[in-house]
Amino acid sequence: MVVLCELEAVNIDLNMKKMKMFKQRFVLVIAFLVVIGLEMVAQPQFAKESHDSEMGFVRIFDGKTLEGWDGDPVYWSVENGYIVGRITPATILDRNTFLIWRNGTTGDFELKLEYKISSEGNSGINYRSYEVPGVPWALKGYQSDIDGQGQWNGQNYEERGRTFLALRGQVTRISAREEPVIIGTVGEIDQLQEFIHREDWNQCHLSVRGNVMIHMINGHVMSMVIDDDTENRTMDGLLGVQVHVGPPMTVEYRNILLKKL
Repeated sequence: MVVLCELEAVNIDLNMKKMKMFKQRFVLVIAFLVVIGLEMVAQPQFAKESHDSEMGFVRIFDGKTLEGWDGDPVYWSVENGYIVGRITPATILDRNTFLIWRNGTTGDFELKLEYKISSEGNSGINYRSYEVPGVPWALKGYQSDIDGQGQWNGQNYEERGRTFLALRGQVTRISAREEPVIIGTVGEIDQLQEFIHREDWNQCHLSVRGNVMIHMINGHVMSMVIDDDTENRTMDGLLGVQVHVGPPMTVEYRNILLKKL
């Protein structure tokens, strides 16, 4: 009996120690989960938009004059702090004409600007472009298209070159001597147009690195091109904005910011 009592006492003591160890481990586990939970709450699961969205950007239009820009004064002026391109019934064009930025070129870069265009307007932002010999204020090269009817906005069109590289909504890859191949989409062409304001201000954001060109309007990707055509692609060149042949129209640009990469 004495032996049994002693064994029972030992078992009770062991059980007490096991319970104590279990409680300690349980407390540690709970504390660990609480810390992890706090970290998960504190740390955002998705990237947040930077509050320094203009960091590294340089303003290339002073809002007062066309200093640093070059174009036909019949069509280009500064009004109310905006660059204005205008065609009137008396100044109908027989070819597209550009206002060209002369203070640098666009290789790898980001460009942000705001534009507003009339309902009959047709314009665009050319980059990595070069001047057409013998034709004043004419550019050949990549263009982020803009129009007032909502047909071409955001597409990538090569002025005086390979023409349509990516329509709105398309992700394309271009190889030598081949038509652009659609390899993905960023949305339906009509749905993306709904994000664009007619006859009101829109923000255009171009991101161009190497052979990849992304066109965005109002925070939405409109088109993307991967240009593997080493024979015809350009990796640097001039920046300019366009007034297009057609009926009388007005296009306005403001807050033009450039960041070279």
